[in-house]
Amino acid sequence: MADGTTNEPVLVALTVPARRSLVEGLVREAGVTTGAAPVVDVDVPDAELADFLAGVAHADGGFVARTDSGERAVAVVAATVAALCGEDIRAALAAPDIAFLTGLKPPAVEAARGVLLAVETESVADVTRALGILAPN
Repeated sequence: MADGTTNEPVLVALTVPARRSLVEGLVREAGVTTGAAPVVDVDVPDAELADFLAGVAHADGGFVARTDSGERAVAVVAATVAALCGEDIRAALAAPDIAFLTGLKPPAVEAARGVLLAVETESVADVTRALGILAPN
């Protein structure tokens, strides 16, 4: 260069960001949630939960699900994703599409985790085990 300096290459590490799991770290002991996010009993009738999810999916912030049922925890994950995608929330509650959920792309996983912040339960081991079906392979 005219001023006597030379351009040296700068090494930049390019790595693929770690993919966040749909369920890793989602389950927590009941009663530990603090903050503004509402804690919602998801063991209510499907119609009531579907109405709630339709609203919360497009609102600022998210919610914490409260259940001791592993099956219901899987259903609420599926229904949250359905609400975000504009799909049938009640159908997702009744019959979660496991193949669809495990195939979600990272932006969809991030969106779901931005709405469903946690699942609180008295049965941490059981709910965690049930949600394991949604963990990436």
